[in-house]
Amino acid sequence: MISRAERTEDLAKNLKIYVSEAHIFTSDAIVLASFCAPRHKDKCCDLGTGNGIIPLLWLRDFQPKEITGVELSESAVRLFNKTLAENNLTDKVQLVHRDLRALKGVLPNEYYDIVSINPPYKKLGTGIVNEGEDYKNARHEFNCTLDDAAKAASQLLKFGGRFCICQRPERLPDIFAAMRKFKIEPKSMREVIQRVGKEPSLVLVEGKKGSAQGFRISPPLILEDDKGNYTPEAEELFNSYKYKELNIKD
Repeated sequence: MISRAERTEDLAKNLKIYVSEAHIFTSDAIVLASFCAPRHKDKCCDLGTGNGIIPLLWLRDFQPKEITGVELSESAVRLFNKTLAENNLTDKVQLVHRDLRALKGVLPNEYYDIVSINPPYKKLGTGIVNEGEDYKNARHEFNCTLDDAAKAASQLLKFGGRFCICQRPERLPDIFAAMRKFKIEPKSMREVIQRVGKEPSLVLVEGKKGSAQGFRISPPLILEDDKGNYTPEAEELFNSYKYKELNIKD
């Protein structure tokens, strides 16, 4: 029985994810999962994974060697566990109920090829703070600053491993500073733009642990054409669940 506060949403014909009022997922998580694009041999970790949207999209679209999600919120962990159990995926995704600032001895150091995070966007002391604990922590840097995220990523990543993050454009200087503080070199960026002529609403940034300097900006991801319809790339990102199936390969 699903409570009124919970529901499922389709990620594929044979894959559903549990969501709630406090733990939904947005287009930001979808584009970040795609931006990471893990290889089949990669070991991947998603920090602040919420209800597990990014690990599940990795599993559906890329099937990397290992997938781990780290989440502090008890209610989000409960939803993610329900999703894994009902889709028979408990042996495919590791879920760690832990503060990302306290992973020492819990997850192996210098082990992962990819670490990602869709972090809180608002600095402490800016904007109106949401009343609910889960809302507050998801949107404001109470339990996860950019420094916290970069420090955790640097600890978990092997040399040359990739740290992938999405953020609001105004936080770009903070992203670069946090990455370099913890020996992750910013390497590439992609802007997400609602429509041609608009300013970007989101940036996707990749850094590599221990890499030499050298930075590139990819062509932007444009979500809508001039008529308000999804572009082909956005259509593939957001509506492909209608025809995709989860097919686990050995």
